[in-house]
Amino acid sequence: MSFSATCFVNTFPKNVSYSREQRFQKLVKNCPASRAPTRRRAPRRTCLVAKVARHRIAVLPGDGIGPEIMNVTLEVLRTAGRRFDVEWEFLEAPIGGAAIDAAGDPLPVETLSLCRRAEAVLLACVGGPNWDNLSSKQRPEAGLLRLRKELEAFANLRPVRTFSQLLDASPLKSELVAGVDLIIVRELTGDVYFGEPRGIEFIPEGNGEREAFNTMLYRESEIDRVAKVAFELAMTRPRRKLCSVDKANVLETSMLWRSRVSTMAASYPDVEFSSMYVDNAAMQLVRYPKQFDVVLTGNMFGDILSDEASMISGSLGMLPSASLGDGTFPAIYEPIHGSAPDIAGQNKANPMACILSATLMLRYSLNRPDMADAIELAITNVLDQGYRTADIMSAGKRLCNCSEIGDKILEALQESAVSRVA
Repeated sequence: MSFSATCFVNTFPKNVSYSREQRFQKLVKNCPASRAPTRRRAPRRTCLVAKVARHRIAVLPGDGIGPEIMNVTLEVLRTAGRRFDVEWEFLEAPIGGAAIDAAGDPLPVETLSLCRRAEAVLLACVGGPNWDNLSSKQRPEAGLLRLRKELEAFANLRPVRTFSQLLDASPLKSELVAGVDLIIVRELTGDVYFGEPRGIEFIPEGNGEREAFNTMLYRESEIDRVAKVAFELAMTRPRRKLCSVDKANVLETSMLWRSRVSTMAASYPDVEFSSMYVDNAAMQLVRYPKQFDVVLTGNMFGDILSDEASMISGSLGMLPSASLGDGTFPAIYEPIHGSAPDIAGQNKANPMACILSATLMLRYSLNRPDMADAIELAITNVLDQGYRTADIMSAGKRLCNCSEIGDKILEALQESAVSRVA
């Protein structure tokens, strides 16, 4: 079975084909007539009640603006749930700085256990100046890295597309960004962020001078599995293009990366494959972003390039992400932006990246593209009406705070439900 049917948890994209025999078996399995015969009983009068789906989601608000944008996101999910007969069990737990303050650990055992029991993990953001003086293993970001590692979420999908209503919000010219629709596939559990040894030490006989060191490390199996995700994803997209980004002219890890990805490309003749050095890729993203479709890269390069690519859409506040594994553990959904401590608690944050992360959860983990479509349409309608948060504000538009833009999205979601019924 292809990756699309196994790695995207509980999701069966349209591009996955089933044989006639497989389809028949599915029909037989779900057909009442295929079950063992039972003794005939007199018919009973029953009321037809729509079956209500119930989903258990681990909710990690985190730090800074996290609780504000998460509250809005959960309200959007609740409203969509009422429309589509879905009930939610939101299980909240601390992570990052909030967890350090509460339990002395950026990822408490209880939080990790809760995440493993859930169908998906919805996370806001972590970090802040209150914890900057802690050691690297005790800082809020360490909790996020450990969560990704423990849940084996090795493939981070970061879609970048422009909203026609926000072309003026991008620092790039409108003609450059109009129609951009690319996705960055970032390897998430290897590279220099996880390599050992690492540390800061005094140099022997160095007169008190210190040196710092990290290890950039990739195994072939780590490269192969994320490359397979990227190639399978490219096969589902209209342009079927994949660009692998590395630094193979300098780094041995990138030499191995390029070798493995190029070898795998031969198994996907329908995908237009290319490789590009990371410095050139950074320039090309600004010069002509529409040339890219699927971009595959390592952990550190992907971290940097995806933040750069956010400016194509106009703001970090508009970009979601999905971190997927092989289906053994739940996937993680989070906006790509940070905790924005400078505006935390002021109700100024843009919650749309968090809401859009929830729509990725609906698509990839819960197999509810109908709900995802409805929420995305509501966001589009709100932008059409000229409502903006401060990060995407432009002349002639109406400024909203975090809760206000959330209310507008809720109204649009409810209105679209009414119009559909009418």
